[in-house]
Amino acid sequence: MDFIAKPINPVIVRARVQTHLTLKLQSDLLRSMALFDGLTGVPNRRKFDEQLVRDWRQSQREQTALSVILIDVDHFKRYNDHYGHQAGDAALQAVARVLDGTLKRPHDLLARYGGEEFVGVLPNTGLSEAVELAERMQAGVRALNLEHSGSPEAQVVTISLGVATVVARSDLAPQALVEAADQQLYAAKQAGRARVCAAALNTI
Repeated sequence: MDFIAKPINPVIVRARVQTHLTLKLQSDLLRSMALFDGLTGVPNRRKFDEQLVRDWRQSQREQTALSVILIDVDHFKRYNDHYGHQAGDAALQAVARVLDGTLKRPHDLLARYGGEEFVGVLPNTGLSEAVELAERMQAGVRALNLEHSGSPEAQVVTISLGVATVVARSDLAPQALVEAADQQLYAAKQAGRARVCAAALNTI
């Protein structure tokens, strides 16, 4: 990146090293900002996409289960319309903290998928474990007791969750797992929201 001509001047050496350290810190900060959601502070869609590909390859290589949880805040448009967008932002932040706090293992990831949707990717996690985790997420958000008078299912903010699990194989793409989780999320909404639906991708 740089060179220093002899004879070496310690003052110049210190100044140049400090400059490059500052540039490195700024570069790391920009990369971090590019991979995290500005509102909720959790990783963003780009980070999720990167992580899913890595975890998919690991699942295929080691033949271990990989699970995805797709999460939607129920009737969030009604919440925004009734309480205002600032309250909606605060609700999303609170939901994100609960969802992220439910994940205990360092290699699990919770990301904002877009709008009022979040997504979790769970390597080395079978269907039953993923469902148990999704149910804890659902209970945790309900326990926030955030008033939501526009929700016909409950008078508090709730979430619907779709869970899908697969052992990755060469004839499938990672996006197939996300689509399967999306199908289960749709089933949860159709069944009345505020619930978890799940399936193994191999049987869908």
